[in-house]
Amino acid sequence: MHRRSDIMAEEVTAVTEEYLEGIYRLQERGGVARTGEIVKLLKVAPGTVTNTVERLEREGLVTHKSYRGVRLTEKGRRMALRVVRRHRLSERLLTDLLRVEWSRAHQAACGLEHGIADDIAKSLEEALGHPKTCPHGNPIPTERGGVLEEKSEPLTDLGLHKEGTIVKITEEETDLLQYLAGLGLMPGTTVKMLEKAPFEGPVTLKVGDSSHALSRRVASVIMVGRAR
Repeated sequence: MHRRSDIMAEEVTAVTEEYLEGIYRLQERGGVARTGEIVKLLKVAPGTVTNTVERLEREGLVTHKSYRGVRLTEKGRRMALRVVRRHRLSERLLTDLLRVEWSRAHQAACGLEHGIADDIAKSLEEALGHPKTCPHGNPIPTERGGVLEEKSEPLTDLGLHKEGTIVKITEEETDLLQYLAGLGLMPGTTVKMLEKAPFEGPVTLKVGDSSHALSRRVASVIMVGRAR
């Protein structure tokens, strides 16, 4: 019975961490996490999201206002950053040491992040040489919860005939990452905006000696900075 209660507690903790991490990602992207977005991100039923958000609110980890979405409290943000830190260090472990494909690292790290204690995360960070970002360019929070962001803007905002260097990919679904990797669109790559079709049509980029058309949705999750 005691063992069963331990397992149940671990499951609740993992669910809590998944929600806090997901809300953090959505909040960073759009300022707030709407319940429909949480449903889509975590691939769970709307009723499950409602019940879990209510529990997180009772625990002082989030605030939820109808039609205004869900936001992390300071307590919830601190916990979320610890999960994000473990997740992105796990991605680095997978790609840098275990040679897992860049596109698969995010999904694989989802299973590792809950089993790594904070002290082990610190040792892992040291073993990896203190990386500043995950393989997709997103910043790894410091042990104290600091987040050092490189200045960037969505690729859709890059001016015509202007060059920019990819800083990070904010959406890390395996299929999308495989697609972008196939086009050579990874952090550190310099691109040039060749064309922006009207009426929210695709954008056309020059990548090396090739040109590629991307939908506005895909281009919006690619963040670029000044060309290096």
